[in-house]
Amino acid sequence: MATQTTVRRKLRARRKVRQAAGERLRLSVYRSSKHIYAQIIDDSKGITVAAASSAAVKTGTKTDTAAAVGKALAEAAAAKGVKSVVFDRGQFRYHGRVKALADAAREGGLDF
Repeated sequence: MATQTTVRRKLRARRKVRQAAGERLRLSVYRSSKHIYAQIIDDSKGITVAAASSAAVKTGTKTDTAAAVGKALAEAAAAKGVKSVVFDRGQFRYHGRVKALADAAREGGLDF
């Protein structure tokens, strides 16, 4: 169950992301204790353009797996013609697995 603090943090981060996004798509990240999920969302149409998760990609440590998810997401986005997104970390700090996913997505060709 999400506490009031995490809900406020998530809404604050998402509000700033939507203000900065303009016409760009949103790369949303969700991190659970076992897995990490990422998807590129078109908020104007309300659809998911591309998605990747650690449930499908398994490598070494959790951080290595997060980097593999970021790379897989960047490849899926490139196949759909997406180059520029805005990063939505949600309620999670930009640290550890979230940072590893973001760095791998940048290396894969996504611009944010």
